[in-house]
Amino acid sequence: MKILIVEDDQVLALMLQQMVREMGYEVVDVVNKGADAIDKATHLDCNLILMDIMLEDDIDGIEAYAKIKSARDVPVIYITGNSDPMNKQRAEVIGFFDFIPKPVIFEELEEIIEKLVQEMS
Repeated sequence: MKILIVEDDQVLALMLQQMVREMGYEVVDVVNKGADAIDKATHLDCNLILMDIMLEDDIDGIEAYAKIKSARDVPVIYITGNSDPMNKQRAEVIGFFDFIPKPVIFEELEEIIEKLVQEMS
């Protein structure tokens, strides 16, 4: 499993990177902007995107994923501290694999990724 991490909080991004590697998966890149997420997800070989909703530029994670999904079929797991129900409604229109609230718990992330891996095989 090759994973792209899209997170604007540098500390959390590093923590996610470490968690993913401890699970035995590869991190293909870590970015903090929606525009970079679109570029990397459409040009790099990745099987999963872990993405925050609020990012460092004008493109949030939901808009970024909509653009990514129009170019290729790769699942996303949103990792967010934003509990705005409008964001979840927007995300549901586009589709997503799962939501994980911040703070991220290793076992929860691992369980969701393993569920995705099983569904993909």
